[in-house]
Amino acid sequence: MRAVVQRVTRAGVTVNGETAGQIGRGLLVLLGVSEIDTERDADYLAAKIAKLRIFDDQSGKMNLAITEAGGAVLAVSQFTLYGDARGQNRPSYIHAARPELARPLYERFVEQVRALGLQCETGRFQEMMLVELVNDGPVTILLDSEKQF
Repeated sequence: MRAVVQRVTRAGVTVNGETAGQIGRGLLVLLGVSEIDTERDADYLAAKIAKLRIFDDQSGKMNLAITEAGGAVLAVSQFTLYGDARGQNRPSYIHAARPELARPLYERFVEQVRALGLQCETGRFQEMMLVELVNDGPVTILLDSEKQF
């Protein structure tokens, strides 16, 4: 499972002109699920994201987790994180999980983030979404559950 984590001052998702989810200060998480991912991957990334120390403390150092700094999470499913464009110009998505596997794992991730006490808004799975954000810093972190050890 892959996540692009962006510290934001605000972010939102619109589907067909309707707001699906929006947050103020917090983290926008673009989440991709691979064909080999399990609930363990979703649990790992939720816990890791909750503990990431990428918010400024009183000295201006990135030393606080979102649980300490306050804020919310906006989780957006994005199968294109498993796009492979090596040796070609049109990416292949063969390693992205099919919707019947990806949806429950995406939902598991959202449930785990909420279980950790964080507000978690969402986009809409398998929909064409418009995502707007104001990246704070900019701070962008890439996480991959296959690289956890």
